[in-house]
Amino acid sequence: MHPPSPARRQRFAEEARSERPDLALLCLLVGAEADPALDEAGIDAAQIELDRLAGLLPFRPGGPQAWAQAVGELLGARCGFGGSPADYQRLESSLLHAVLRRRRGLPILLSVVWLEVARRAGAPVYGVALPGHFVVGFGPADDQVLADPFDRGRVLSGGDAELLVAGATGAPLDPSMLHPADPLDIVLRILNNIRAWAAARPERSDVSLWAVDLSLLLPAHPARLRYERAQLLVQRGEFRTGAEELDAYADVVDAVDTTAAERIRRQALAARAMLN
Repeated sequence: MHPPSPARRQRFAEEARSERPDLALLCLLVGAEADPALDEAGIDAAQIELDRLAGLLPFRPGGPQAWAQAVGELLGARCGFGGSPADYQRLESSLLHAVLRRRRGLPILLSVVWLEVARRAGAPVYGVALPGHFVVGFGPADDQVLADPFDRGRVLSGGDAELLVAGATGAPLDPSMLHPADPLDIVLRILNNIRAWAAARPERSDVSLWAVDLSLLLPAHPARLRYERAQLLVQRGEFRTGAEELDAYADVVDAVDTTAAERIRRQALAARAMLN
């Protein structure tokens, strides 16, 4: 594990709190946590690649359907961006700079590529956070066109979207699921995916820790992440710091659930006992 860069994390926190957060930059700063070789020049090169791809799109091709087809033809057909089940097994699939290089990734990272390229070209584009499968939308709600970057930009019918949701949740498609996703919600979902990847690999608790740390820098995040961070510290042998964070979280929980708070304090005691 390489030590975190305080300057990079400060930049991530500031960008997340800016008036209009730069989604690509936030994703690239996530990548820099995982890949110490991704320096300032590498971050700039990734942004330049997004600019280059945007320059290959036709000028104002038409309405939402025409935009979806144009972006899909460029990124999916010509450039080969897409995904497969095997991509879920690779951390690189959640890192924007690696996805730009490999042209493979998870649905949400491929959607970030679609969003950033199409936005630069002037498209009316936004992310759509369907449960279990992220896609992109073009145009207003009454003329919305959905495309699936994981499937090389295939344009989805209403029935396709219903099938994706039903496959992920067993529940019907709710119209609220089709609303534009906030950039910071996209970043948090990417970090959640990274945490899930690392949770299945206990030897990669270093990845879990930095993914939690970045999540905690976002203006809105689940409070329970503080508990997860404390548990990770204990798991990694940082017993004193982990115990202190467990106690601090117990103080917060105490206001709503004294039984849970007491259980967390016992965990803190057990962590301190490991120091002896």
